[in-house]
Amino acid sequence: MLSRAGRTTEYRIIIPMTDRIYLDWNATTPLRPEARQAMAMAWDLPGNPSSVHAEGRQARRVVEDARAAVAEAVGAQARGVVFTSSGTEANALALTPGLRRGALVGRLVVSAIEHASVLAGRRFPADEITRIPVTRSGVVDLHGLETLLFSAGPALVSIMAANNETGALQPVREAGEIVHRAGGLLHVDAIQALGKISFNINDLCADIVTLSAHTIGGPKGVGALVLAEGVEGLDPLLRGGGQELGRRAGTENVAGIAGFGAAVRAATAAREADAARLETMRERLEAGLKETPGTIVFSEDVPRLPNTTLFTAPGLRAETAVIGFDLAGIAVSSGSACSSGKVQPSHVLEAMGFGANLAQGAVRLSLGWSTSEADIESCLMAWRKLANTLLKGQRNTA
Repeated sequence: MLSRAGRTTEYRIIIPMTDRIYLDWNATTPLRPEARQAMAMAWDLPGNPSSVHAEGRQARRVVEDARAAVAEAVGAQARGVVFTSSGTEANALALTPGLRRGALVGRLVVSAIEHASVLAGRRFPADEITRIPVTRSGVVDLHGLETLLFSAGPALVSIMAANNETGALQPVREAGEIVHRAGGLLHVDAIQALGKISFNINDLCADIVTLSAHTIGGPKGVGALVLAEGVEGLDPLLRGGGQELGRRAGTENVAGIAGFGAAVRAATAAREADAARLETMRERLEAGLKETPGTIVFSEDVPRLPNTTLFTAPGLRAETAVIGFDLAGIAVSSGSACSSGKVQPSHVLEAMGFGANLAQGAVRLSLGWSTSEADIESCLMAWRKLANTLLKGQRNTA
């Protein structure tokens, strides 16, 4: 406890809640040991990575090593990686009207299930933003995309690799081929895909990819934008110093970036084994959930992330379920963590054609590398109790 100018500041030690079960990995993940170690070492570096002395060069090496790791993970060139403060900032930076790979793009086309940071459109005028419809399964309608692109001029198109709520994988490569035939550029928000599925910026036909550290076991508050070769015209959000090759001013978060690099290497190395194990547990989880009559698992008929389940049941209210799970010692989500504190229907489910009643009752369970079979059984036990209470209430009001 410290005292300054008559005020007392108390520093409390946060004790890990080891007796709880964490099933909200799409919102954020625990810090990987590799990331923690890399960050601890970086915190001891005194130099500014823009300084030319030995201390500065040492900090610069840490940043550039992480840049190489991020680039390698997505099959890009290291010089194309721009570090940011978050995935949201990376998305805002990516949505630049002046981007080009030849012709300029003057409008923005986004899928209706994108993250809020993409749907906002950032620097594009509202009348220059169009949404691509999705199917009932939560997958981008490629015919709708083609119609939108060939009815007007070249566009910057934004389609996420995997939806953060349903886990549905999007046909990004096919979309990219359509976009390029129409003379446009493709931005892919790959924040949920990184570390869970294998992908390559070139194989995706992507021009820009955005990433975040905290969804793969890295620290919160670090993201990255990755440019494919030949993409020009990125307009900085922050101006001042010449950091990040003039694309994002401000002294780099050396410790956070070090953690990002270590996390992406660890996540990539464990990806295949983790995916197989998590998919098996997800199937067991969903089979147990569906023992409750009327339970719906969204997007289960299309390829999904191996760790993600979005479900509901008749009469279920998401906020009630989240509180019920929390009281049972289990952390789950009612959708995107950026908006789950608000009582409102899921825009993703509404775009898929589900009514407000179902959209307000969706609960997301997302698994991670430390999730165990025992965790799945505990979750199902908690759900059965919640479902019995729900069904009993429905019978009493019938």
